[in-house]
Amino acid sequence: MKQYTPDRVIFEPDALNYPLGRKLQNHFRSLGIKTIISSIHNVHRNIPGKNEKETYAAAKKTLVVRPKKSLSFDVCKPSADYEFPLVTNCPGSCEYCYLQTTQGKKPYLTVYVNIDEILAAVLKHIDKNNGQITTFEVASTGDPLSLEHLTGSLAKTIEFFGTLENGRLRVVTKFDNADPLLNLRHNGHTRFRVSINARYVIKNFEHNTASFDERIEEADKISSAGYPIGFIVAPIMVYEDWQMEYRELFDRLKSQVDVIKSGRPVTFELIQHRFTPIAKGFILNRFPNTKLDMDETRRSMKWGKYGKFKYVYPKETSQEIKEYISSLIYERFPAAQIDYFT
Repeated sequence: MKQYTPDRVIFEPDALNYPLGRKLQNHFRSLGIKTIISSIHNVHRNIPGKNEKETYAAAKKTLVVRPKKSLSFDVCKPSADYEFPLVTNCPGSCEYCYLQTTQGKKPYLTVYVNIDEILAAVLKHIDKNNGQITTFEVASTGDPLSLEHLTGSLAKTIEFFGTLENGRLRVVTKFDNADPLLNLRHNGHTRFRVSINARYVIKNFEHNTASFDERIEEADKISSAGYPIGFIVAPIMVYEDWQMEYRELFDRLKSQVDVIKSGRPVTFELIQHRFTPIAKGFILNRFPNTKLDMDETRRSMKWGKYGKFKYVYPKETSQEIKEYISSLIYERFPAAQIDYFT
């Protein structure tokens, strides 16, 4: 797919104290792209739009360049021990994305330029874990591969983790530009998981991301480069012909992706579709013609931390999804590991 290019780039003044910040400024100026130096608090003034739909679209074409101020990483269960971002948000416009809520008023993209300080913080978090293997999820707040052609930060991070005895990196992506990462010295310490789904879901809800076929081809390249490989199947949706389409998905994975080359068991993470009332509001404003099924009367409420809840499939439907998708996986990948279903 075509690589992302922003319409406007906003630099926090401090970003220009770092080599990556200066490199990006020179790069975008050479392309004639509008560059602005501004405080993070004034970003919204530079994003056009007459309504939320227009502003959201413009924000997706806005890139903010800044250092990451907080270097204390949040817990990232069940994916990893900690999350740590190289980027926030991504060029994709997935209608259901949980970032619709967590980045609700800030859907613009951000890259962090103080990469050495971020990696130093990784070492401190490993030390706090008493020498045990500590895992870090680099894609919980955005897709770093989608902006790697601009930053090179993910490559640097992968090689850094390749030198660590007790650190492991986890990456998720819906993009297909991993070629610059295939020959890195990763030492098997980075597990790539390709976010996959049935054709219906990708076509209707995952805009500006790699296609069904592109993702499967990318997964084979990554596995062939010796990276431990996994797949996130999310969000799993129930619709007409859903069973047939998910069967096609796993048939294609089995026939086209050589998971043996990675030398590690292939992993799967399964997440059913869910939404919150706040997310539904954002989605309907940004995608007024959405085909997403967000009928609360056909869902069950699942309570989480801090008294918040989300709508998930009823227990019977959820169990059917879990059993059916699990059977498709184990029939085709007997040695597979399903990390979780949620």
